[in-house]
Amino acid sequence: MAGTAVVVIFFALIVVTISLGVRIVPQGNKYVVQRLGKYFKTLSPGLNIIIPYVDSVAYRVTTKDIVLDIPSQEVITRDNAVIIANAVAYINIVIPEKAVYGVVDYVIAIQTLVQTSLRSIIGEMDLDDALSSRDQIKAKLKAAISDDIADWGITLKTVEIQDINPSPTMQKAMEEQAAAERSRRATVTRAEGEKSAAILEADGRLEASKREAQAQVVLAEASQRAITKVTEAIKDNEMPVVYLLGEKYIEAMKEMSSTGNSKVVVLPADIPAAVRGIMGSLKG
Repeated sequence: MAGTAVVVIFFALIVVTISLGVRIVPQGNKYVVQRLGKYFKTLSPGLNIIIPYVDSVAYRVTTKDIVLDIPSQEVITRDNAVIIANAVAYINIVIPEKAVYGVVDYVIAIQTLVQTSLRSIIGEMDLDDALSSRDQIKAKLKAAISDDIADWGITLKTVEIQDINPSPTMQKAMEEQAAAERSRRATVTRAEGEKSAAILEADGRLEASKREAQAQVVLAEASQRAITKVTEAIKDNEMPVVYLLGEKYIEAMKEMSSTGNSKVVVLPADIPAAVRGIMGSLKG
């Protein structure tokens, strides 16, 4: 009975030993092996043999691309504007032993490095440039951290700026500034319109006055020519004039008698004499 127990223990020990000595590494991973607490080698994907109880798998590292989200942070630009920026970095572990032995936690280290570099890059830019130059910021950021993380056996595939926006306080100030600018432009446009309308109206009045004056001159000249022609025509013969003036006098009396306010219209008995009197007063 005791012999059977020993055999069972022996075979169990063999199975455990074999299991400890055989390592199957999945595709997309690498295992870092330590021998007696010291780095020994890195296991590639597939079947690998190590010495049981002497070698041990200390770290399992993925060789796939890793997406690191860089937390949002407030950044002050060169013109003292506060913006909020965050990014995302794509990395690949090329040398696993450097990644696990070169830095305590490469994820935190890269996130901190990206944040620090991002603050430094944006701090050298004005607000307008920072908001409109994502590609430029991306290129500078990649150049700034690639060499540093290469010492940890990590390659930076790319880094993207996810969001870069003014802080809520700054955004409110920008909106108020934009509203004030729109109001100013509207006021200027309205004032220019009123000015143009006033100028056009004044030009219109001036043109009307000029035309009215020209019309008065034309009428005066016409009256003068008419009087001259009549004077030349009648010479010393006043009877045609008396007849015409008498006819106008009678028409005027008729118009006066036809108004609602007129009750009695008195015509002179000697109309020709009255006309001659009018002519005399005009000549005088």
